[in-house]
Amino acid sequence: MTRLDKYLCDAGIGTRSEVKNYIKKGRVSVNGSVVKNADLKLNENKDHVLFDGKAVSVCGLVYYMLHKPAGYISATKDDRDQTVLDLLADAPGKDLAPVGRLDKDTEGLLLITNDGALSHRLLSPKKHVDKTYLVHTKDPVTAQMATLLENGVDIGDEKPTLPAKVTLLSETCQLLLTITEGRFHQVKRMMIAVGTEVVYLKRLSMGPLVLDETLPKGSFRPLTEKEKAELGVL
Repeated sequence: MTRLDKYLCDAGIGTRSEVKNYIKKGRVSVNGSVVKNADLKLNENKDHVLFDGKAVSVCGLVYYMLHKPAGYISATKDDRDQTVLDLLADAPGKDLAPVGRLDKDTEGLLLITNDGALSHRLLSPKKHVDKTYLVHTKDPVTAQMATLLENGVDIGDEKPTLPAKVTLLSETCQLLLTITEGRFHQVKRMMIAVGTEVVYLKRLSMGPLVLDETLPKGSFRPLTEKEKAELGVL
């Protein structure tokens, strides 16, 4: 048994004071009846709670695939810009955060979760998790430039980048680039190092997780059981 206000807090509806105010205003119902008593004891396995007419449930660990559009920053909150969490405002779960960062103008795959252990595992420099990007460049990418990328390039850090995997596409200004690090603006800096600039960047995969191309930009969905198993979270 748990108190109604605590249950709503755990479900991510708001702070304790906020949810008490919501309850007083009659925005919460339990088993079909409006309840204005924050101290009400709930049976989490049997009682049906609605907030503003929508079902409320206390989720544990949750995992979402987001097709990030340009214009959003990879953060939980920001005073100036919209964040990727603004796109998941209605998603069940508390303490959601993006796993890693995509630049504001970069699109593509972004994993959103409250599983800190998974985030650490995917982002740890020691793990060398593959990340594949579709890169459009200002100038044609030559075989010589691809070889430089594959051998590692100096981007101004203490060490050159680790060897990358490059697949040149039929369009001469497009390539697939797989890296195993996550340095600041790494892909953009790598392309500058070989003599060109990135004009469009989209992440296609991270580890075993591959962007669902049927997912519209700005949309998200829960990971499938297969995807969670591949990430080792089942």
